[in-house]
Amino acid sequence: MSDLSEIKKKAEEAKEKPATYGPDIDLERYTTEAPEHDEKELSEIEIVDRQKLLNAGVDISGKDRSGTFIQVDSSVIHSAPSQEGIEVIPTRRALEIYPWLEDYLWKVVQVNTDKYTARAELEFQNGYFIRALPGVKSIFPVQACLYLKSENINQNIHNIIIAEENSELDIINGCANESPEAGGLHIGISEFYIRKGAKITFSMIHNWTETTAVRPRSGIRIEENGVFVNNYVCMHPVESLQLFPTAFLVGKGATARFSSILLAEKGVYFDVGSKAILSAPEARCEMVSRALSTGGTVIARGSMVGEVPDIKGHLECRGMILKGEGRIHSIPELDARAEGVDMSHEAAVGKIAREEIEYLMARGLTEEEAVATIVRGFMRVDIEGLPPILKEQIDRAIEIADKSLL
Repeated sequence: MSDLSEIKKKAEEAKEKPATYGPDIDLERYTTEAPEHDEKELSEIEIVDRQKLLNAGVDISGKDRSGTFIQVDSSVIHSAPSQEGIEVIPTRRALEIYPWLEDYLWKVVQVNTDKYTARAELEFQNGYFIRALPGVKSIFPVQACLYLKSENINQNIHNIIIAEENSELDIINGCANESPEAGGLHIGISEFYIRKGAKITFSMIHNWTETTAVRPRSGIRIEENGVFVNNYVCMHPVESLQLFPTAFLVGKGATARFSSILLAEKGVYFDVGSKAILSAPEARCEMVSRALSTGGTVIARGSMVGEVPDIKGHLECRGMILKGEGRIHSIPELDARAEGVDMSHEAAVGKIAREEIEYLMARGLTEEEAVATIVRGFMRVDIEGLPPILKEQIDRAIEIADKSLL
């Protein structure tokens, strides 16, 4: 039996398997039927809300970007690089162009993980293939947009991202949907491969609505001296979100950094975190999360497995509840399996101290402005190595969220 046939078989067997965490979803609530849209030049795209995408880090003008990918429901409407040595291709087309790409399919994410990974394979629509050729460094970020437009649509995408030896890729992945009335389910499989001496900075900014369920499933393989930096920002309501990328640090000196910034409003359910398996000497990992609840639920997970000596990892989760009915549940896990590992974690959930508010009020701020200032400082994470343009997009998302606190 071929690998692809085996993949289909495993998906069929898992198509009713619930996830091991987070709320379950009835997949029958959603449809995969949607109008088809033709590919267009960026200047011709009119069927998306440009401001919504800008708030998710995607600029349809393509200015200061090394490539752009946009998928609306099941249709890829634009896919093109703007820098030599970088490829941006719809996944279906990439699999036709490069037969070898099948060897990267479902290797760091297992197709039978749960019914969502199974659905992504059995109802596969498209997604993106982004690659930096050996030694090529992206001048600007590559931007990718996954957009839901039709009512109750189920979008199933599979992304493959490869940074070849000594290359660098910066990617902004912005997600949004048309309106709260439309609703929908987004299932996104992303598989990352970081070759020797390569680096990927991947910033995901979600701008969904409270009627959207989101189920990303990601895996990352990092080779010798490779670096993976993952930034996740969700400052807007969703119905529910499960996100738990797993990094496999298999090369000497491999590094992974995960940073997340979350705002859970009333009715929102986040079950998020990351996992790293450090199986090579001198591997390093850092996980930092900031979670703010104004009435919603945040389950913040973090897991590190140290399999060999001379690895180092740190996990930090800080949460703040601004309203009594909110909930933040921090679940840090460290699993040391060899002598000489160095792993640590710290977790804290608190509230704004009254004296901090009064201090700022004494300097001319109203109480509401003082609270917003404190929250803004709490949510800002100094992310090492973040390109200035990505920092601007993350700051934009935080500034927009601030308005809901005043």
